[in-house]
Amino acid sequence: MKEGTPDDEWREDCAPRRVLEVFSTKWTSMILHVLHVRLDGAARTGVLQRSIPGISKKMLTQTLREMEGSGLRHVRGTIPPAVAYRLTPLGTRFVEPIELLYSWGRGNADALDALVSRPTSRRLSDRERVQTDKGREI
Repeated sequence: MKEGTPDDEWREDCAPRRVLEVFSTKWTSMILHVLHVRLDGAARTGVLQRSIPGISKKMLTQTLREMEGSGLRHVRGTIPPAVAYRLTPLGTRFVEPIELLYSWGRGNADALDALVSRPTSRRLSDRERVQTDKGREI
């Protein structure tokens, strides 16, 4: 396959797939959003956790480590000793598409509601589906 052909978008390392990989967990995009919009770019762990309803301390720590490994955020030590998380210049470049997506979601809540016809509490988890119908999705 030649470089620059339409088939390039189907390769495993193509840009669209890499973007989706960055945002494959809801927590990465939420942390980027909260750090940028709500916390003026930097925050300590406790502040981040209180700012993101539903995230466990374990998941927050794991996601922050993954973000650091990929260069989206860095740790800044302070005196007295404390850890503050700040977006890197690379991390701030990922904020724009997140904000566009979040804005679209706010403006199209009716479409999201139509997509999910049953209330969240009534939807079955993947595990419940398997247990309920012996492996066949219901």
